Amino acid sequence: MDEMDKKELINKISEEVISRLEKIDIGDSISFSKVENQKSDIVAPTDVARYIDHTLLKPEATEDQIEELCEEAVKYGFFSVCVNSSWVALCAKKLRGTGVKVCAVVGFPLGAMDSRTKAYETRNAIENGADEIDMVINVGALKNGDLKLVEEDLRSVIRACRSTTTTKAIIETCLLTDEEKVIASQLVKKTGYDFVKTSTGFSKAGATAHDVVLMRKTVGPKMGIKAAGGIHNYEEALLMIRSGATRLGASAGIKIISG
Repeated sequence: MDEMDKKELINKISEEVISRLEKIDIGDSISFSKVENQKSDIVAPTDVARYIDHTLLKPEATEDQIEELCEEAVKYGFFSVCVNSSWVALCAKKLRGTGVKVCAVVGFPLGAMDSRTKAYETRNAIENGADEIDMVINVGALKNGDLKLVEEDLRSVIRACRSTTTTKAIIETCLLTDEEKVIASQLVKKTGYDFVKTSTGFSKAGATAHDVVLMRKTVGPKMGIKAAGGIHNYEEALLMIRSGATRLGASAGIKIISG
């Protein structure tokens, strides 16, 4: 595809996206007051545990802290632990037989590395015991309009996974326009991922209700959405669930389920 054809394709997609966005009423339609007024839909704090990937991704994390993370996940019934790939083997050993999954981040936190590197990291994490992979898309390529590169990057990780691996793609919403969020979510769905995820938690901002609603409108009712970054308490977790999130990434899991 030559440069002119590529620009025409991007313009066409952008026009379609803008048209769709004009039909979506997001604004302030999701708010804490609305959540509080819909008691029948409220999930109890202890029940929120099944939504949570109990997360520790800080570069200074120690072995003792990772082991504690695993112990907390078992004690409180979190869905998984989410760690950097170097800790996967330890977590897999620690959590064997508990029912708690091991989630590894790939291409984290920038997403700007070569696709082959992401694929290798994915295969290595799975071989070491990862049940789930959270990869970061190539955000710069998306903003540059190179959708072919973004799609191939996504596919490179999918090809490195097993059929039983749960796959999530982080689009880093705080760096994108609404149009770009829609395009990214569409590409993630097109390439066969199980979840589209809002954020790494390492950029300018994390999950917002606005973005979760927009992503849900884009990918439809069946695909998973993981809200991550900046979820500090039960009220914020509930807001994300009410907005359409089916999984939460949080380092404050214990505080969240304490209500």
